[in-house]
Amino acid sequence: MANITLFNKTFEPYLPESLIQEKIKELGEIISEEYEGKRPLFIGVLNGSFMFAADLFKQISIEAEICFIKLASYKGTKSTGNVITAIGLDTDIRDRHLILLEDIIDTGKTMNEFIPQLYHQQPASIKMAVLLHKPDATIYPVQIDYCCFSIPDRFVLGYGLDYDGFGRNLKEIYQLKETE
Repeated sequence: MANITLFNKTFEPYLPESLIQEKIKELGEIISEEYEGKRPLFIGVLNGSFMFAADLFKQISIEAEICFIKLASYKGTKSTGNVITAIGLDTDIRDRHLILLEDIIDTGKTMNEFIPQLYHQQPASIKMAVLLHKPDATIYPVQIDYCCFSIPDRFVLGYGLDYDGFGRNLKEIYQLKETE
């Protein structure tokens, strides 16, 4: 993996595809075991989680469903502080076991605002699986039940994560070079 440049910013290799896939496989096995017989509904949060959601769902060996919603709070490399819901949930979640799939949790604001909305629809349970968590950036209380990687508070892209819409297609995860 070599450095890449987007919009005059340099990103250096951080997590290789093989390690990402290894962690996702382990997570799929854990969730499959814990949810045996419960027929969970996975809810992928677009756009960033689409690769994580697809790869994790391929590792699920039990009966399960998946759907997607779109929540957004980023512009460039910074959070806007505003959570925007662009595509709503159109599946009945009453008495369902939900597993939210997020690409990254940094401040926690998006999930802190969204999860209470889900509880109003009376699901049986809600758990969250995230690819990446930035504990040093988290300021809102969110319960992360499954986490592939805890990372430093540095901007990352690739494997679904973007920089102004670009870089999502990278198979690996890159982080913004310190000097940027």
